[in-house]
Amino acid sequence: MNEIISHRETKYVNRRITPKIREIVEQFPVTVLTGARQVGKSTLLKHAFPDFSYCTLDDYDVREQAKLDPQSLLGGTDRLIIDEAQKLPELFDAIKLAVDSSQRRKKIILSGSANLLLMKNVTESLAGRALYIELGPMTYGEVAGVAEAANFARLWNPDHHEPELTVKNIDPMPLLLRGFMPQLVTATQHNEVLNWLEGYVRTYLERDLRELSQVDSLIDFRRVMQILALRTGNILNQADIAKDSRISHPTTHRYIKLLEVSNIISRIPAFSVNRTKRLVKSPKVFFVDSALAIFLSGYYDAATLAGCRESGGYFETMVGHHLRTLCEQMTPRAQLCYWRTTTGKEVDFVIEHGRRLLAFEVKLTTRPTVHDINNLLLFMEEYPETVRGVLVHGGDRVQWLHSKVLAVPWWWLDV
Repeated sequence: MNEIISHRETKYVNRRITPKIREIVEQFPVTVLTGARQVGKSTLLKHAFPDFSYCTLDDYDVREQAKLDPQSLLGGTDRLIIDEAQKLPELFDAIKLAVDSSQRRKKIILSGSANLLLMKNVTESLAGRALYIELGPMTYGEVAGVAEAANFARLWNPDHHEPELTVKNIDPMPLLLRGFMPQLVTATQHNEVLNWLEGYVRTYLERDLRELSQVDSLIDFRRVMQILALRTGNILNQADIAKDSRISHPTTHRYIKLLEVSNIISRIPAFSVNRTKRLVKSPKVFFVDSALAIFLSGYYDAATLAGCRESGGYFETMVGHHLRTLCEQMTPRAQLCYWRTTTGKEVDFVIEHGRRLLAFEVKLTTRPTVHDINNLLLFMEEYPETVRGVLVHGGDRVQWLHSKVLAVPWWWLDV
């Protein structure tokens, strides 16, 4: 279920986050790798840590053994991977004792499709002992076999002046529909993509949700999920979602939280110099993958996708996934936000790393103009510590629209 190797392809695709995970494993007794189902967590860990013993709590017998006698699972080796760890939260106290009693020589990697930071009691058990890292779907650069995103790294250098040039023209529409889930990156037939996504949604509804939480009605839950899919890339308004889905506010809140815990959606906060304000302003919501959001929204082909009003949100979701992945790879991890004024002026993404900022505007256009960067200029005027603004588009030109604003194709960021 969790393999990132398709039935047609046997070559392992390197994930860029691997060196950072190895570094964390050396520094911390417990490493926690989370991410949605089938983004490739198990395969990555098996390839990156072949000297670790591996077990999965998906296996009923292993889970019962761990429940009855956790020491029999934890005591046999000093290097252990426990997959689907969220299935037995009571194991975390035993992991804490095992790590402490070994004077932190023991190395344990926990992997799971639930965001353990959002699960009760887990954070307290592993406080000071674990570092968390998230794995998302693959990225354009990983699929292309590019070792690192050199273009993105150069954006942080205020003295670097990128030359203007015409590059490859990569139509984003087919990739929006296919997405970047590992099992689909080699798909050549669109029906294959649709069948996989349908199976993914059904498996997710029937299996994971019932194990994580009580879902009163799968029909109601799916309705909330579909409404969220139509609003991916937009500010989250739970009251509007409850109203449109005709479901009570508490139930809507619980279903949204469940989607977040299982890594199907994520929130990015509003940027503000005052960090307290970030917590009280409404976040933006994004699906883990554009293809999943598009499928749930009921758009099954390029023609209907191109004509829909939500296409900009899907494109922003794909760009946001790449930026979030790039942030995860930085040390320390960069903060991804968005910026919006009380008058409605908005910058789609702001990346904060220490005292430096990068601002991104996302436009699903092949011919960006200076009129597309007004909000970027406004943001940079208010926050002069911004290294530069970047307009991300669907065309084939790298060009300067302003002395501090560079327009680039979406895929250029990841190579």
